Amino acid sequence: MNTLTPDFAADQLFLAARTTNKFQDRGVDDAVLRRLYDLYKWGPTAMNTQPARVVFVRSTQAKTRLASTLMEGNVEKTMLAPVTAIIARDSQFFEHLPAQFPAVPHAQQLFSSNAQLAQDTAVRNTTLQGAYLILAARLVGLGAGPMSGFDPQALDREFFPEGRFKSDFLINLGYPDPAGNYPRGPRLSFEDAARIV
Repeated sequence: MNTLTPDFAADQLFLAARTTNKFQDRGVDDAVLRRLYDLYKWGPTAMNTQPARVVFVRSTQAKTRLASTLMEGNVEKTMLAPVTAIIARDSQFFEHLPAQFPAVPHAQQLFSSNAQLAQDTAVRNTTLQGAYLILAARLVGLGAGPMSGFDPQALDREFFPEGRFKSDFLINLGYPDPAGNYPRGPRLSFEDAARIV
């Protein structure tokens, strides 16, 4: 691994990347979504828990189901986005730990016997994995528009009625149309947001 990130990667992931609000009228095929997944899955999570589950909402029928759960300001852009990823957490993620984290044989029991630890771990690491998905989308040439403006209970009833999965946030995905960009907002300075102790 190189110490310095090439400028093009820094631009594609952060410096030139934007929150996408408008997409080209161009579909995203299965191969691209699979490539996105195959990149994002390698991001680290606590004890390799990998609690995130992703539903790529692409069909007209599924989009209609999703629309009823969105806040009004998010409906139009979501319906026009080629794909919307539902980032959800698996409340039983620890079932996979014997295979995912064999270095600690009692890892599954650690979470199955402590509901609060399991929930905290799932929430924190699902959100982290959602961030990885945004970066992976940028690497495969997609724009990403993350959103929290939806009714999670309504969405969970619609897409996860069995109750095992709980939605965290949504990400609209597609090939970006820069015409939909807002002026870029400033970021906090190092002095305002960080310190070295």
